[in-house]
Amino acid sequence: MQIPLIDAAAVEDRLTWTAVADAIAAGHRGPKAEIGDLLLRRGTDACLNRAAWLDGVGLALKSVTVFPGNVARHPPLPSVQGVVVLFDDADGSVTALIDGPLVTKWKTAGDSVLGARLLARPESRRLLILGSGVVAASLIEAYREIFPDLREIAIWSRKPANAAKLAAAYPDDPVRVRAVEDLERTARQADIIACATMATAPILRGDWVGPGCHVDLIGAFRPDMREADDALIAKAELFVDSRETAIHDIGELAIPIAAGVISESDLRGDLHDLAGGGAGRSGPQAVTLYKNGGGAHLDLMTANLIAQVWKSRL
Repeated sequence: MQIPLIDAAAVEDRLTWTAVADAIAAGHRGPKAEIGDLLLRRGTDACLNRAAWLDGVGLALKSVTVFPGNVARHPPLPSVQGVVVLFDDADGSVTALIDGPLVTKWKTAGDSVLGARLLARPESRRLLILGSGVVAASLIEAYREIFPDLREIAIWSRKPANAAKLAAAYPDDPVRVRAVEDLERTARQADIIACATMATAPILRGDWVGPGCHVDLIGAFRPDMREADDALIAKAELFVDSRETAIHDIGELAIPIAAGVISESDLRGDLHDLAGGGAGRSGPQAVTLYKNGGGAHLDLMTANLIAQVWKSRL
């Protein structure tokens, strides 16, 4: 049997953020997946290998490289490259090879908007995105779909020209998309703040985040990376997508836990708890924080959906 190689051109016009969020939520209503990670590093470059096995569903292995310097090459190259391999649950055969960045794109923003759908106030109107790269662009699309009542999306970047360029891609959008340079002022006014940066030191401060705000942290994926300061970690009601992948191996929570700022018991729940209705924000004035740590089980759920959409076209 010929193994299909699925890329964005084959499926992306039939994917929606709602469908991805629904697939991830459904995947967390059954048994937990067995997962394993391997991270290799050379300076700022990394090779991340993540595997997951969901009994009765299948197996997935995602192997990607993250080379931040690629954007400065001439010509520029994608900073993230790789592939997801899907395996049959019954006999272990390879069933599909799926473009890694395609899965990562839909899984990453889908993970975040599912967390926001379960935690943010439904009446949220103002979204602030920190970052101006590929993930930030996906977040604009995903949040607009999941929160149709959004009125403004502000984009902040350490490189203001990049934020301006991204905002300019939406000149006639019903939702006002604008670049901002005053991060503190914009954060104080935001209902939802999504961070998708490569920061290794905190750039979002707890003093800037007001009552009722939902914070979505995406960027940190290494033990030395974090986007939120201790004040925000300490004041927020803390949630993660997966306790197994988001607590010990990513600096966002591992660093403040090691410093005694918080303990593991301060975590109120993960997607299994949230999808099952067993956790959530305590009230409308609470600050909620959701750490999107990824994990191959999320890649598996997303890749399975992509494979199903591809098969439906045959």
